[in-house]
Amino acid sequence: MNTRKGFRFTTYEAPNQTPFEKLFEIFQELITHTSGDVEEALDWLRELDKEYELTDDDYTIDDFIEDLKAKGFIREEFDTDGERGEGEGDESDGQGGNLSITAKLERMLRQRALDQIFGKLKRSGAGNHKTGKSGRGDEHTGEFREYRFGDPLEHISMTESLKNAQINHGVGNFSLSEDDLVVEDTQYKAQMSTVLMIDISHSMILYGEDRITPAKKVAMALAELITTRYPKDTLDILVFGNDAWPIPIKDLPYLKVGPYHTNTVAGLQLAMDMLRRKRNTNKQIFMITDGKPSCLRLPNGDYYKNSVGLDDYIVEKCYAMAQQARKLHIPITTFMIAQDSYLMQFVREFTKANKGKAFYTGLKGLGEMIFEDYEQNRRKRIKG
Repeated sequence: MNTRKGFRFTTYEAPNQTPFEKLFEIFQELITHTSGDVEEALDWLRELDKEYELTDDDYTIDDFIEDLKAKGFIREEFDTDGERGEGEGDESDGQGGNLSITAKLERMLRQRALDQIFGKLKRSGAGNHKTGKSGRGDEHTGEFREYRFGDPLEHISMTESLKNAQINHGVGNFSLSEDDLVVEDTQYKAQMSTVLMIDISHSMILYGEDRITPAKKVAMALAELITTRYPKDTLDILVFGNDAWPIPIKDLPYLKVGPYHTNTVAGLQLAMDMLRRKRNTNKQIFMITDGKPSCLRLPNGDYYKNSVGLDDYIVEKCYAMAQQARKLHIPITTFMIAQDSYLMQFVREFTKANKGKAFYTGLKGLGEMIFEDYEQNRRKRIKG
């Protein structure tokens, strides 16, 4: 299968970019598509260089590789005996051992995904959730109100309070009373525990359409959003194919699909097990999938698989898991990257059993909808 099929690159000259910055933008996109495979990403970059003349004699791809190393974005790994890996290090490629990305670049990829997806959210206006409710809390609204008994002292705006005192009592006979105090209004932010389920079954790359890369970008962006903006929240990520298993945030750039069926039940079981261990009252599951459930693990350890249509036995197990999550007060939001009528009907019944939410979406806009739903679900407002 030609993994490069379906990608189109056009020349773009950003203002005031150095040769390194220009190549680095392209490299970050390529490293995401290749699931962290530096060698493959560089092969793609060389092909693009031949077609679009991205470099010249003053700055070559080899210069770019050396800069990536010097700036701490990639590192060169050798065998345990210190020798180069077999077949590595010929003089033609200018490389020694195997190249891999560093934790620094992993973090940068998450930030880039957040900028790409959350930036679109800002520009489109999606996710702007207005409400008339505010009160004592820990997120500033930018507005002011009169002081009320019990308001924390750190929320008092001294500038606005002193201004009130001058207006009410005059400068010559200055005094400050309780009636002069003004506090900056806040809204309450509830802590949220989220599990993000990502389908890595083979259908995520079928028919020449890359669905795993956008799903991966959403996961990286969501991870960056929660860890930077909402550090008290928790995010766990799991992938599901024939089975389900957790993955650390740092491994998101390396995520690949496999020759798997779709064991949705195993993913939901693991997600609920993860959330049972969380102390936060507010819990939720996000599930990104593009296909029907087609696999179960039987009590004897064997797999029960059926890729033809919707299997009643598998589907009923999924509905039972949705109902179990509902009893645990865990809403499930399903993002179905497909619009087949029979799959949409399954998701409707699944959502009804859980009383959760469902979105039927193409790849464009997936990130905006996930962020919109995350922002909606995690905030609980109280009356002032």
